[in-house]
Amino acid sequence: MRRNLITAVLYTIVTTVLFGVVYPFVVTGLAQVLFHDKANGQLLYKDGQLVGSRIIGQPFSAPQYFHSRPSFAGTGYDAANSGASNFAPTNKKLIDRVAGDVALYQPEHPGTDVPIDLVTASASGLDPDITPAAAEFQVARVARERHLPEDTVRRLVSGHTLGRQLGFLGEPRVNVLLILDLDRSTASR
Repeated sequence: MRRNLITAVLYTIVTTVLFGVVYPFVVTGLAQVLFHDKANGQLLYKDGQLVGSRIIGQPFSAPQYFHSRPSFAGTGYDAANSGASNFAPTNKKLIDRVAGDVALYQPEHPGTDVPIDLVTASASGLDPDITPAAAEFQVARVARERHLPEDTVRRLVSGHTLGRQLGFLGEPRVNVLLILDLDRSTASR
């Protein structure tokens, strides 16, 4: 019995050190070497200043930027408090909020349907991507506010449009953090 107890305690100590210390350090080290950018949150810098992450949406509301999907993560795009509103599609609060958001976007393109992802949140509330249709819907406003030709903005959107993963998973998407290239295009004029 005593021998079994000593074996169990030693086994617990060895596996704790192996899987609780050595393994995490090895995996973290490999991630830093092989996938440095991804292991550190895919952070984006502009002029040495941290401006965001490629994988977390931002609450852009200024007219010269592409607007993200709405977020209900904490106070909005709060990575520490990710989550959706969990309202059912028939919930009056959700219907009223979506109708209000549609009314805000409608003056940009009277008589045109507002792309659904501009008025509905993603499941995590942190999605940095919008559909190409949502980006196209905003091109005229962004171009006008930045005093750029619409074709220039469309080329930037096209250059930042990612296709389906592995050619069949998901939908094409545009990361709204293409602001860095938009800011560069405006500055170079």
